[in-house]
This record gives sequence, structure tokens and C-alpha cells, in this order.
Amino acid sequence: MDFTATSMPPSSSPPPGGRTSLETVDIVVLVVYFLLVLAVGFWSMWRTKRSTVDGYFLAGKNMTWWPVGASLFASNIGSGHFIGLAGSGAAAGIGAIAYEWNGMLMVLLLGWLFLPIYIASGVTTMPEYLQKRFGGRRTQLFITVLSLFIYIFTKISVDMYAGALFIQLALQWDIYLAVVLLLSVTALYTVAGGLAAVIYTDAVQTAIMLAGSLTLMGFSFVEVGGWNALMEGYGKAIPSVRVPNSTCGIPRHDSFHIFRDPVNSDLPWPGVIIGMSIPSMWYWCSDQVIVQRSLSAKTLTHAKGGSLLACYLKILPFFVIMLPGMISRILYTDDVACADPELCEQICGNPVGCSDTAYARLVMELLPTGLRGLMMAVMIAALMSSLTSIFNSASTIFTMDLWKYFRSHATEWELMLVGRAFVLVLVVVSVLWIPVVQASQGGQLFIYIQSISTYLQPPVSIVFLMGCFWKRTNEKGAFWGLTIGLLVGCIRMLLDFIYPAPLCYEEDDRPAVLKYVHYLYFSTMLSFLTLFVVVVISLATEKPKPEQISRLTWFTRFNTVVPKEQVTVEQGTKTLEEITTEMNEMEESNGKTRHRRKDSSSSVSSVQSQSKLMSALYWLCGMERRKKEDSNPVTPPEPERAICSLEEKPCLRHIVNVNLIICLSVAVFIIGYWG
Repeated sequence: MDFTATSMPPSSSPPPGGRTSLETVDIVVLVVYFLLVLAVGFWSMWRTKRSTVDGYFLAGKNMTWWPVGASLFASNIGSGHFIGLAGSGAAAGIGAIAYEWNGMLMVLLLGWLFLPIYIASGVTTMPEYLQKRFGGRRTQLFITVLSLFIYIFTKISVDMYAGALFIQLALQWDIYLAVVLLLSVTALYTVAGGLAAVIYTDAVQTAIMLAGSLTLMGFSFVEVGGWNALMEGYGKAIPSVRVPNSTCGIPRHDSFHIFRDPVNSDLPWPGVIIGMSIPSMWYWCSDQVIVQRSLSAKTLTHAKGGSLLACYLKILPFFVIMLPGMISRILYTDDVACADPELCEQICGNPVGCSDTAYARLVMELLPTGLRGLMMAVMIAALMSSLTSIFNSASTIFTMDLWKYFRSHATEWELMLVGRAFVLVLVVVSVLWIPVVQASQGGQLFIYIQSISTYLQPPVSIVFLMGCFWKRTNEKGAFWGLTIGLLVGCIRMLLDFIYPAPLCYEEDDRPAVLKYVHYLYFSTMLSFLTLFVVVVISLATEKPKPEQISRLTWFTRFNTVVPKEQVTVEQGTKTLEEITTEMNEMEESNGKTRHRRKDSSSSVSSVQSQSKLMSALYWLCGMERRKKEDSNPVTPPEPERAICSLEEKPCLRHIVNVNLIICLSVAVFIIGYWG
């Protein structure tokens, strides 16, 4: 069919946010939402021992399957998804949903293959696993720093920008003012409550997101005229003003297919199968944000149940986010699908396109008073659930893997303070990165996230994959595979920033490696390059030591525990005599501390006058117990955790295995149907 510039009449509606804004009822709904979330956050604070590292960072390892699964889903589906996935649907059809359905398979891999290894190893963070598996410190520090960079570039700043964009369209606020206000509310219970508060509030936010997004989906389909109207109308949704003799503003002919042309399409099918799966494996199977939630489960069966719940919920974004984004293009073609840079600048302030306004436009145009407030709560819930998860996990790996490396005798008090303070650093750096995100990838926020991921994540995926499933992998192979892979990936990423993709009416004069090598193909080549380096160097150097294999790979996960005569600590393996010497030094230090307290008895009265205020502050930060324990300046050894057992009750194991088969069948069916 030959589409022309006049195929669709001009949109008669004003720019997003121009027709309506939130009214009193909407504000009341938002206030009720915030009160509910804060109530759940404070309730979880009462139930959790937040004054210990284990209680703060892993929720005491006492979570059941449903909050774990809800938190996995809420941590993944942030405001970047609502804005970016709907925007990609409006701009290029359903292709980007392949990332979501690929995640269905990967979260099951986490529960059944990777998680038993992590549980058997008894680790708290993913860099800690690499330190145990390979020995040494350089790989652990490498992954720690890299993870923090990835969180900033592809997670925190994108979610903040997406959430702030939505609020900007609804309330006409300055985008940076919106970011600061959102972060202020988000940080309150995250900093105070730890992982337990994050997981329980995630469960509440999941329910709110599903209720609101399903409501908007219903209104959208009613407005567009049903499923057939969507299928027919999308191909005709061409803006009235576009650049002549160009493809600008014309919907793709393969908009309703996931597997597209291997050479000329935006998402070539070989890249979708391989190049998309490797970064996805990093995110779902070895990223601290995701794995930390599974490690907080009380048993392996509960952790698997959480993966199953997340897998079932991952079916929904196609229907509640992507399809409404495509409907938005049909209803508001000239605005959402604008193809003229000057016009786009007037509509949404972004000359490269306004497709990222698709979801917000539906909310502000279709929903009646009250429901708009609910959808504002949904968007804020998506933002807050993702940010709280990332902040908690980023502070975990910074505190436990980086800070403790330089201060091996840091007290729990110090670790709690450092973990909370680091959140503020992440916030500042992420805000500074927002302008770069805003101008990237033709206005398609979701594609920006994934393209950056393909440059940084494949080497990490390969290192974790080989470490978990090939016993011969050693530290040298892992480190140099990671180093060389990331060097190549960073070169490609820098080239992408130096030579951005041309607009639809511009000639593509980028270097050949950018012009002819799609980022998904690059991800595939980068994965095989890293795999080659890891295998060759591992075979050419010494074998791993037995303690680097036992309970740290799939084939050795049931090995017996290390003998109690040797206690593994951060600096290596210490004998009982060395530990006894350290204990004596601790007691001597405690004696000096008590002596100093006696000398300072004259100031007791002034301290008592502030005791109530300080007690409240200590409780808010989850550190009140340190007043009684500060006589011990050394972090106590971690107790043996119940979750280190891989035992499962036969009946429950059969139930989760049956659900595994059902989930895999559903995933294969929907991918095949829309392929």
C-alpha cells in the first residue's frame, strides 16, 4: 500500500498536557497513594532488623515467594518501561517486546540453574561470588565498578528521566524539579528501611501498576474501536506534516512481527535470538538488583516461586504498555508520530521525535478525573519501585565489595552510614546524565537502554556463565576475557555517542562498523570474542584451586562445606590461632573503649537531654541497636544462613516444576505466534 502524507487527517488535539491537568480528586488519589506506600514502608521497618548488614541488605533472608516475585517484576518494570516501551510501540511496532518475552525465559534460568549455585556459595553480592569463585580481588572490583556505571547509564538516569517526563507533561513542571521531588520521597523509606521495605512496597506498587495499566488498556481499546481497528489503523497512522521523499513518519511494514529482516530491519531476527539473550542473561541471572531479591527468599523453593510469578507477570507488558502505545499513535498521530524536527520541538521539546509521550498522552486525554490520579500513582509507583531497588542494590555492592575492600575492619555502624550516603552520590551523578539520555536514540528511550546494554553486558554474562558451568575457568581467563570484551564494547559505545544515528531524512555517513553492524550483531560477536579469550587463557594457565570450585559451580553445588578449622575471610584463609589473636586484640580494644567511657561520665547529662531525638533518628535509620553494641568495634562474623541449604520438599518441588513447564510453553507459544 502506498502511503502519502495525507493518509491521516491532522490531529485536532493540542499538545500533550495542554488539554487537561490533574484536578483536586486526582491530587487526593496521589496523596492516598503516597500515604499507603509510606505506611507499608514504615510497617516493614518495624518487622525487620535493619541494624545488621544481613537484615538491611538481604531482608534477613526471610521472604516468601509472592513478595519476591512481585519485587522482581516491579524492579524490572520501571517508569522507563511505561514511557520507553510504549514509545517504541508507537514508533516501530511490537519488535521491542522481544526483550520482555526473552526475560521470561531468563528469569526461569535464574531460578533453576543460577540461583542454586549462588545459594550454595552463601554469597551476598555478585562480585562476592566472583571473588570466591576465582580468588583474588581484581575481578571482583572490576565487576563492582562496572555494575555501578551500568546502573547510572541504563537504569537510574533513564527511570528518573521517564518519570519526570510524565510528571512534566501532566503538571507542566520543570523536569529537574520533578526529579528532585521524586527522589526526595523515594529516598525516605529506601534509606531507612533497607531491602525489606523495598520488597514489601514493591509488592504494593505491583498491584497498583497492574490495576492502573489494565484500566488504561480498557479505555484505549474502547477509544480506538477494538482489536481489528488497532491492526488496521496503525499502518495508516501517518502524520500530516513530514519531510518529503523520505520514510519519516511512515509505520514499518513489519510492525506486528518480532522476527524481522536479518539485514535491513531495526531488530534483525538472528540478533534477537542470540545478541539479545546474552545481555538479558546478565540482567536476570547475575545482576545484583535481580539476584538480591531472590537471595532474600527463605528457601530455594520460595525463590523459584518468585521467578515463576515474575515470569507470569512478564506476559502483561505487551498488552498493558506496548499496545496502548500503538493506540496512542493512531489517536494522536500528528503529535505522537511527529516527523518534522521543528514541529516535534514545539510539541514535546525534543526535535528527534515525540514517541516517548505516547503513554502519557493517553493518560491525560482518555482517563476521567480520579483515574488520571491513579495513573499518576502508577507511573510514580513504577519509578519508585525501580529506583528503590537499584539504590539498595548499588549501595550493597559498593559497601560490601568496594568499601570493605579498603576498610576491612569497618564496623556495621560505618557500613550502614556508607551504604546510605552512597545513594546520594548516585542521585547526583544520575541527574547530570539526564540530558544525554534525552537526546539519544531518536526519542526511543527503551531502545537507548538496550543498545547501551549490548555494549557493556555480554562480557559479564560470559564470565558468570563460564564460572558457573565450566570448572576449568580460572581467574586469569575471567579477568582478561572481561577486560578485552569491555574494552571492545566501550569503543563501540563511544563511537555510537560520537556518531549518532542519522534522522530519517539524513544520509548515513557513519563508520562502517556502525552503519553495517547492528548492535545486536555486535553483541553476538562480542560474546563469542569474550568466550574465546576466557577459554584460551584458562586452558593455558593453571587450574583453579579446590576451594574455588567446591559449592561454586553447578556440578559441585552439593559438595560438603569447608571444614570448620578454617574460616574464609576477606584476606584469605586464617587459622584458629590467627583468629584467636584477633579476638584477644578485640577484647583489649573493648577494654580501652570502656575506660574512655568512664572518663567521659561528666557529659552524661547533656547526652540524656538529646536521647529522645537521637533515638528517633537512630530508629529511622535502622541503627538504634548500635547504641548497645558499639562496644564491639569489629563486624561480627556472619552466621550460617538457612538458605545455604538446597533441600526442597518433594511436593513443593513438583508444584514449581509443573509451573516451570507451563511457563515455558506459554513463552514459546506467544513468541512463535507473534514471530
